[in-house]
Amino acid sequence: MEMVLLTALGVGGATVIGAIIGFAFKKMSHKFSDIILSFAAGVMLSAAVLGLVIPSLEYGGKYGLITTVAGIFAGAICLNLIDKLVPHLHKMVGPDIEEHNNQKLSKVLLFVTAIAIHNLPEGIAAGVGFGSGNTSQALLIAGGIALQNIPEGMVIIAPMLAAGVTPKKTLILAMLTGVVEVIGTLIGYFAVSVASFILPFALAFAGGTMLYVISDEMIPETHAHGGERGATYALLAGFCVMLVSDVLLK
Repeated sequence: MEMVLLTALGVGGATVIGAIIGFAFKKMSHKFSDIILSFAAGVMLSAAVLGLVIPSLEYGGKYGLITTVAGIFAGAICLNLIDKLVPHLHKMVGPDIEEHNNQKLSKVLLFVTAIAIHNLPEGIAAGVGFGSGNTSQALLIAGGIALQNIPEGMVIIAPMLAAGVTPKKTLILAMLTGVVEVIGTLIGYFAVSVASFILPFALAFAGGTMLYVISDEMIPETHAHGGERGATYALLAGFCVMLVSDVLLK
């Protein structure tokens, strides 16, 4: 349990670390941020496949394939529904936040809420990994999510400052989005620990949410500014780093 709690704090704290870096690099170039985000996408892709999808097949037994496929689509559909209700980063960053001075506060609150809602299933994915009892795989998943949270924390700073939020409040809001991830990690861990029979579906569900985030949000964002080739190689580098880590941890 102590390992789970420390990991939860690490995953949530990664968003805060990213936010602090964001203050230092408020005018960071798109190409640099795209490379970082692409690397994180590769890390998450590797963690989703190696740490969630494949174990789901292994734990699923006779109906492992059906359970895994169903779980992946269930996770993706869940985030798709959330996206329809609350737009996420790539739909909120930019001029929309700076328009209409009398609506700035409400837009910032929506922006922060969107990040918090999307952080919850990511935290659950980390917690579910520990619920499987395989610590090395759980750390692989948590590491992938934490690396993704750093660039996400970086990109949320500029829009909030542009909306007139003070640096102190901006940092507090970023910390709150990290707290949501800590809560999600604990929910995922306890849910699987109490009902181990849901483990194969839960692993696949968490994998589906991560694959959705990678495809729907991270890759399009990294290909939006003309640096597709560099972003692609950064994604491959991130994937291979986690692949090597997975082999060495076994």
